[in-house]
Amino acid sequence: MANKSALILFAHGARDPRWAAPFQRLQAMTQASSPELTVELAFLEFMTPSLPELAAQLVANGCDNITLVPVFLGQGGHVLRDLPSLIEAIRGNHPGLQFRIVNAVGEDETVLQAMRDYCLKSL
Repeated sequence: MANKSALILFAHGARDPRWAAPFQRLQAMTQASSPELTVELAFLEFMTPSLPELAAQLVANGCDNITLVPVFLGQGGHVLRDLPSLIEAIRGNHPGLQFRIVNAVGEDETVLQAMRDYCLKSL
């Protein structure tokens, strides 16, 4: 890894592999916009890699700074309960790792405006 920072897009996951397609497109678009940055996708359940697996892989590749974006519409139970316990375990396994978590993507005003525009465009 050329740099020591990474951006993780964190999604729920599903049993149907087709569910991941928009998240994979988001990851590819984000990576293309910032080729100098490592952009990865991790899942809470049903799909791989899991967040702990991905964090361990990034640390093994020399990463020491991760920003995590929950690709969820809101700050529900998974973001408020499950994610903090995962982060606590990751920090315990990798004490030198800096880990920053931002709000769920659906909490951002520009994301909501884009969704509004999409809804209105459908009329």
